[in-house]
Amino acid sequence: MKPANILTVFRNTINLWLRRKAQTGDFQAKVSEHRGKNNKIADWEKFRAFAETYGDKTQVEMAELWDEEISDRTISRALKKIGFTRKKRPTATVKEMNNYAKPLSNS
Repeated sequence: MKPANILTVFRNTINLWLRRKAQTGDFQAKVSEHRGKNNKIADWEKFRAFAETYGDKTQVEMAELWDEEISDRTISRALKKIGFTRKKRPTATVKEMNNYAKPLSNS
């Protein structure tokens, strides 16, 4: 039975740590570069006000109205990020009873 506080570390991982220690003098993890796309929208309060003003427009129209060049997909992601919804009804609708769940008759 293996004690719970012992970790399994592969020999390759140890070799990589030792090689990094020899090359850099330290075996700490490398600082990774930022991956992914840069946010084209930097001022989120400005975008929130823009969404409130032009929320009735399509995303393509909103992209054309934005100050900088931006795609409609970026507008879509930004609207989702700020929690902006295009729902017209404030409450959910109640589903009607389907045909299979008809009430029993007393005949």
